[in-house]
Amino acid sequence: MRHIISLLVENRFGVLARIAGLFSARGYNIDSLCVAETDDPTISRMTIVTHGDDKIIEQIEKQLNKVVDVIKVSDLTDTEHVERELVLLKVKSEKRSELMEICDIFRTRIVDVGLKSLTIEITGDEGKISALINLLKPFGILELTRTGKVGVVRGEK
Repeated sequence: MRHIISLLVENRFGVLARIAGLFSARGYNIDSLCVAETDDPTISRMTIVTHGDDKIIEQIEKQLNKVVDVIKVSDLTDTEHVERELVLLKVKSEKRSELMEICDIFRTRIVDVGLKSLTIEITGDEGKISALINLLKPFGILELTRTGKVGVVRGEK
């Protein structure tokens, strides 16, 4: 089962390497990883997407809590939360009008126009992004890059 684990960590040199090393040493895969500073420049939020049954996720959480620089570990999977991902797609632009209609429907932004390609920005959940990618495949996707998922619990802190 897919799990989204949110970590608050001290914003220090080597923290990312220690967290990634923890996953690697135990043979756990990281499907997606996103790290950035929070409103407090001394703290960063890591959002890690991984797979595993309840026992594996419990073990991961226990190991993460042992890392000195980890402040808080939260599994967002079973909580009400909002998750988003940013994707940039470079697509062949031979059929621009059709592409622009699809972009309007999905509320994307065209962030670059070239002679033979369009670069499209989409933000959303996994379902919306997968649907757009599947629609754009026949046009010819030249390049695709994803930020990884970020997520927060709904409601008050």
